[in-house]
Amino acid sequence: MKKEMWKETPFSVKLLLTTSFLMNLGFYALIPYLTLYLTGSMGWTLAMAGLALSVRQFSQQGLAFLGGIMADAFGYKGAMVLGMVVRAVGFALFAFCTETWHFFVAAILSGMGGALFDPAGSAAFAILTPDAIRKEVFAFRNVLGNIAVVGSQIVGTALSAVDFTYLSLFAGAIFGLCAVVSFVFLSPIPVTRTRQSVWESVFTVMRDKRFVRFTVILMGYYYLNMQIFLTIPLLVEHGTGSKASVGIVLAAMSLFVILFQMKVTQWLEGYPHRLTLIGLGTLVMGVGLFLFAFADSLWMLLIDVFLFALGTMIAVPNLVDVVPRFAPKDLVGAYYGFNGYSIAVGGSLGQIAGGWVYDMGTKLQAGWLPWTICLAVGLLVAWMLHQMEQDTFKIGRNLTKTAQS
Repeated sequence: MKKEMWKETPFSVKLLLTTSFLMNLGFYALIPYLTLYLTGSMGWTLAMAGLALSVRQFSQQGLAFLGGIMADAFGYKGAMVLGMVVRAVGFALFAFCTETWHFFVAAILSGMGGALFDPAGSAAFAILTPDAIRKEVFAFRNVLGNIAVVGSQIVGTALSAVDFTYLSLFAGAIFGLCAVVSFVFLSPIPVTRTRQSVWESVFTVMRDKRFVRFTVILMGYYYLNMQIFLTIPLLVEHGTGSKASVGIVLAAMSLFVILFQMKVTQWLEGYPHRLTLIGLGTLVMGVGLFLFAFADSLWMLLIDVFLFALGTMIAVPNLVDVVPRFAPKDLVGAYYGFNGYSIAVGGSLGQIAGGWVYDMGTKLQAGWLPWTICLAVGLLVAWMLHQMEQDTFKIGRNLTKTAQS
């Protein structure tokens, strides 16, 4: 981020960026290695591990709509702090799981924490960040998130090599620390109190057909995005025969984002069609995933993951910037929460169906199968978002003609 923009960034936003960095550090240190722990030490199938991850994902995003409505009504700071505490407990519990159902309880708790802090945190960023620098701040948050991922791979690899228990406790402690920092140092965040009841807020969002359509299309984006937690780590470990290679590949993806995210954002600054950019980014991700079918060395894996990272660099700043443009000021949290259903459904499909297709591809000796599906999903999302952008343009043009006549 440029020095001038950093000076324009309010202290509260800088604090949100700090806690976002720390939470990414804790989250990415644990989740990729949780898959390897479940399929390795616990002897689970990949599909079963995918189910556990999808339960965490769905308990977070499935409840995020309600969490966003609560944040709009009662305050963003309180919802964030409570969510961080619940996530801390959920992640720490993984250290003590011995039975299958124990893991699912921990997954549900960690997901419920995210349902509280995620929409509240996104709304807080949107409200507190000046419009003139919002996209740059969101892009910088993505950079910080990936710096955290690089650090998390070092921590995750080191702690998982000693004992998975320490990794779980570390991740829980990080979220506990963020709760304390936010409670002590973050000023109360102004909320435009909505006069609507919970059900009125629900119906207001669901009657916004364009936003609902956007949320449904994004399920495809998150199907692809979730492969970084499931099929990619497994492919890398199987292909190279080394857990350390998983850390190298995931860290490389983050390094690419750190080096190029701000440049890519500046590059595309003059292009106004945000939906088309999200679709383009998704397509590039799909191409990168498709090329994994042909990766036979670490260098090929790194090239493929660069394309995947480039797709996220195009899509992510526009993703987070578009949602508040749909939302009334008193329902920003609710809109972010409802948009979480795209992650809940798309992410769950990415983990359950992605794991099942990967297992089937291995069984049928058709290693290309899961990656070809990813390419098809990328193409579909890009086409649908482009069509939505065109429809929006036509509506605007027709309204202009009507006003002129």
